Amino acid sequence: SEGFKIAPPDRIPEEMQEETENMYYQPYSEDQENIILVGPLPGEEYQEIVFPVLSPDPRTEQDIYFGKYQLHVGGNRGRGQVYPTGDLSNNNAFNASATGEITKISFEEYVGYDVTIKTPDGETVVDTVPPGPELLVAEGDQVVSGQPLSTDPNVGGFGQRDVEVVLQDPARIKWLMLFIGAIMLSQVLLVLKKKQVEKVQAAEMNF
Repeated sequence: SEGFKIAPPDRIPEEMQEETENMYYQPYSEDQENIILVGPLPGEEYQEIVFPVLSPDPRTEQDIYFGKYQLHVGGNRGRGQVYPTGDLSNNNAFNASATGEITKISFEEYVGYDVTIKTPDGETVVDTVPPGPELLVAEGDQVVSGQPLSTDPNVGGFGQRDVEVVLQDPARIKWLMLFIGAIMLSQVLLVLKKKQVEKVQAAEMNF
């Protein structure tokens, strides 16, 4: 929602500063501070993200009123799958480029696996699987074109959650608390008065 933004460091409580340490929040643009980008972050370390949101003040900002506001949070998991050259990164599943028998698998550090496939017509095709993905095949296996040779490390997706927050006027809360307190006090006084009347009536009956 417009008007909401990430709080400056001097407005973040100490207990929240520990939860937001080493976190970089970036506004989408200079004129859209209510849209925040975070990351990229390693998913294993950051299962939960805390946003130190600073709410707007309707008393000083135009077009902002007390009431309900929608907040939307989305997360995208995944990494780049293509290099600028167009080659696939190691964040992909690598498939066989031909049908045939795997006759040889060789490994070279920093290069990965070379999987040699002999086709039915006797030709030899070599597919390279870079370091990262795990091989799913072995020498002697029969494969068909397009069959995965490795696992797919690109476990990802997109998730979104929508929530509502209520921006309240502190003065309204104070008056509401006073009103509730007055009602509770009047109820107590009525009960005490009733007890007093009952005692008087009981005394008169005994007399």
